[in-house]
Amino acid sequence: MGNHIHSMTGFAALSGSHAGLSWEWDIRAVNARGLDIRLRLAEGFEALETPLRRALGTELARGSVSITLKLARRSLEYGIALNVDGLNAALALVDAARQQAARQGVELATASIADVLQMRGVIETGGIADIPASAVGAATAQIPDLLAALNAMRASEGAALAAVLAGQLARLAALTDAAQSCGEARAAAAGAVLHDRVTALLATAKQGDTALDSARLAQELALLAVKTDITEEIDRLKAHIAAAHALLAGGGAIGRRLDFLMQEFNREANTLCSKAQSNDLTRIGLDLKVVIDQMREQAQNLE
Repeated sequence: MGNHIHSMTGFAALSGSHAGLSWEWDIRAVNARGLDIRLRLAEGFEALETPLRRALGTELARGSVSITLKLARRSLEYGIALNVDGLNAALALVDAARQQAARQGVELATASIADVLQMRGVIETGGIADIPASAVGAATAQIPDLLAALNAMRASEGAALAAVLAGQLARLAALTDAAQSCGEARAAAAGAVLHDRVTALLATAKQGDTALDSARLAQELALLAVKTDITEEIDRLKAHIAAAHALLAGGGAIGRRLDFLMQEFNREANTLCSKAQSNDLTRIGLDLKVVIDQMREQAQNLE
């Protein structure tokens, strides 16, 4: 798989033929928490199950994968035989029908060989014993090509998802910077207002007024500042953005780690909203949550 980022969604089809037989492969992969493999193989090709599961386990980390192998055609030399008794019965039936029609003054067209062969019981199809081992071997040899075709599509979709995620990370970074600027402006404005109000209040307080304890007031103001400070949330958001960029750059099976990181993003956005105490900062926090949810949807499509 290399360091490419793969989507869990993909499709591929492949056909093959050998020794008078032809078949068609169909492989489809969709999202799943683990690796779930479902096989539907034509009769006589059951021996392919073990190499298929082994190859899929090597190539894929996650996804629900369905593989179908259908037998498309048998030549006359394999699996088809003439039932002599059935042919005799069919010819007798054709002759009886001609005689009955003649008695009623109706002349029937002469039946062709193709017409007779299509009658029930004239042709017998063979069973799974007619599938030669060489045909099974030829189908087995196609497994790497089948998975390569699937992985090519998954890699293409993975690259597209990575580009979308990179754009969303850029949006998160811009919103985080906006939140930081908004938080600093809010803190400066709130600090100035609080300072003016406290100064005025202390100036007008009477001597001995126990309702105004400057030390206690300073402690409460410090606690209020801690409760509304978003510095830690901003720092963690920036760290998560850097971690997400590193995951995208590293490639491989990053879906689960990126999904976990989205949970951490969401936690910080929720905390930021709870500390906002301003319409502008609340709006930024909600925008963050929207982008994070969009990213999580995309991350859940990655292997």
